Amino acid sequence: MLNPQRSLSELPKMSAANQVERAVLEEEFNWLLKEEVHAVLKQLQDVLKEASRRFSMPSPGLESQLKQENFILGSSTMDQVKGVLTLQGEVLTQADINLKVAKSSQVLHFQFREDKQWKLQQIQDARNHVNQALLLLSSRDSSYHFKTGAEVNKLMDAVMLQLTRARNRLTTPASLTLPELATSGLMKMFSPPMPGDVMVNFYINLSKLCLTVYQLHVLPPNTTKNFKPAGSSVLHNPGAMFELNNNRFEVSHVHKVECVVPWLNDTLVFFTISLQLCQQLKDKISVFSSFWNYRPF
Repeated sequence: MLNPQRSLSELPKMSAANQVERAVLEEEFNWLLKEEVHAVLKQLQDVLKEASRRFSMPSPGLESQLKQENFILGSSTMDQVKGVLTLQGEVLTQADINLKVAKSSQVLHFQFREDKQWKLQQIQDARNHVNQALLLLSSRDSSYHFKTGAEVNKLMDAVMLQLTRARNRLTTPASLTLPELATSGLMKMFSPPMPGDVMVNFYINLSKLCLTVYQLHVLPPNTTKNFKPAGSSVLHNPGAMFELNNNRFEVSHVHKVECVVPWLNDTLVFFTISLQLCQQLKDKISVFSSFWNYRPF
């Protein structure tokens, strides 16, 4: 059984020890708010400026003009589709596509009309989210004094939201229905015009620039085949069906070719580093918040 007198005599000593510990923690926490938070914000800005720069690389010797890059799309195992795409920032300025028609030796050749360019919305959106994250960080310069951990966490959550959205735009291409693809503005950009039984789509998947070509055949009106329109998808499979202008179509062949865009790979790495920096700072804040509950974090 504990001696009550002994326990009572030790209470002031324990309380004093707690006070010292709390004072030390408070001092460490104030240093974190004043010094380390700003060091991390500076690091984040440097990384995200590099990411932002990748979206708008200038041409060598022509600082006012974005760099143009040619990408060859093809596959070592499949030669039905080959292409050369010219990318300038977020814009495809030229596409040169050769399609070997299934069940024949005919090769169809298409390229963008001279007055046409195609904007890759995924890249533009990702860049906009990076710039939003940079705006948030620049709103808290080195002279700003953070008063609570909650304030830091709120900023980190806002920055992480923008970075997650930026990454998701590059990792999650839009799902489209086949009628949406068929009526897309992309189909009106080629010379000679695309035939009615061919559709194309461009998109970004991670660090890859992808081209998908669909070959179609018209289902006869009196067909006994069970007609079931396909839903939205990034990539439709052979056998997918759709209806457009009172005609029913079925996808007979699908060809997908892709190539790596090195600077998109860089940006994804920068996103990962930045998200880790944000999370590490939040973790440090949470260590202190667990020591005492009365102070708002």
